[in-house]
Amino acid sequence: MIALLQRVRRASVEVEGQLVGDIGTGLLVLLGVEAGDDLQKMQKLADKVLKYRVFNDENGKMNLNVQQKGGALLVVSQFTLAADTNSGLRPSFTPAALPSVAEPLYLAFAGYCKAQGLQVATGQFGADMQVSLVNDGPVTFWLQV
Repeated sequence: MIALLQRVRRASVEVEGQLVGDIGTGLLVLLGVEAGDDLQKMQKLADKVLKYRVFNDENGKMNLNVQQKGGALLVVSQFTLAADTNSGLRPSFTPAALPSVAEPLYLAFAGYCKAQGLQVATGQFGADMQVSLVNDGPVTFWLQV
């Protein structure tokens, strides 16, 4: 399971011109589910996302996590993160989980984070989404479990 974190001042996602999710300060989490991922991996990655210290403290050091900052999450499914790009000029998506596996894990990830007390907005699984963000820093991290 892969999470591409982007520290944002604001982020939103639209589907067919309709706003489906938006946040202010927080993390845009682009979530890729790989074949073989399960609830244990989902929880491990979610805990890491929630505790990952990417926000500045009073001394300007990245010592605060999203909860300590009082931020929110915008979780957007992105199967392309699971692509195999090691050969050729076209990505292979065989490492990605099937939608029947990926969607429940994506929803479980968002639900788990919400249960930890965060404001959580989401995209729409499997939809053609337009994601907008103001990356703060820019600060972007790739996490994988």
